[in-house]
Amino acid sequence: MRTRKPAETRKAEIVDTALRLADELGPDRLTTEAVARRVGITQAGIFRHFPKKQALWEAIAGHIAGLMEKRWAGALAARQPADARIRSLIAAQLRLIRATPAIPAILFSRELHSENDALRRAFLALLGRFHRRIATLVRQGIEEGVFRRNLDPDDAAMLIVGLVQGLAVRWSLTRRGFDLLEEGARLLDLQLSGFANPESEHRREERS
Repeated sequence: MRTRKPAETRKAEIVDTALRLADELGPDRLTTEAVARRVGITQAGIFRHFPKKQALWEAIAGHIAGLMEKRWAGALAARQPADARIRSLIAAQLRLIRATPAIPAILFSRELHSENDALRRAFLALLGRFHRRIATLVRQGIEEGVFRRNLDPDDAAMLIVGLVQGLAVRWSLTRRGFDLLEEGARLLDLQLSGFANPESEHRREERS
């Protein structure tokens, strides 16, 4: 006889399963029927917890946001110079994408977002929070003398966000054909070198 799981446990199981299937099938082909079959319950069982498919997608968005916020907080907990904190933040984001490979496809699915405006707004807000965290770190780097004084923090953050997004999409399209963290670190180093304060670099060379 099957034991009925608590509602929150079952909802978490459904969301986790939907994320895995979104990676296997693609988010646009994900159905509640496929999720129910994989979980081992009826489709009615899915709708008992998520009355509409939109509600399931909104729960997935909330789950992804929670994962990201937790990773960001952990990456920024240590006291480090701003450039090191940016590297930690981006590495944490790329580790999460590697562990949850459906994220890029879900974030950038035009079909999915065109059918669910609430989902589109939720992900847009999430990307906005990521951008603001990076911009704040760039400002700190300018104050610390790590980055050049005429660097615009919002523009710099936009470039870094774009780097992560492009890298995640390329990793997904190549079927994970390269080391995401290694390539991310290499490209981020190249990007940050363009932000560097020449005076700081000169002083570093003199000390060496």
